[in-house]
Amino acid sequence: MNTGDDSDQDALVESVRRRIERNRKWLQDGDASVVRRLAQIGVLGWMIVIPMLLGVFAGRWLDRLFSSGVFWTAPLLLLGLLVGSWSAWRWMNQS
Repeated sequence: MNTGDDSDQDALVESVRRRIERNRKWLQDGDASVVRRLAQIGVLGWMIVIPMLLGVFAGRWLDRLFSSGVFWTAPLLLLGLLVGSWSAWRWMNQS
């Protein structure tokens, strides 16, 4: 029975295509070296930490400007965490 929702099938086909391409690339290139894996872990860490630090610096500046304690620092730190995590997730899932 066809429900008319081809977007699920399109997503499945795209996922299978990416998996086949990754497998082909792995067969061609082999496993990545330990140094490359460590570099990827480092990049992921910085992708999360840098937006958090920017949020802290902007929040501290706003808190000093408005004399508001940590009213801006805490939410901007969490916003930085969300932005960093989202960008790291996108980077890991690109083909």
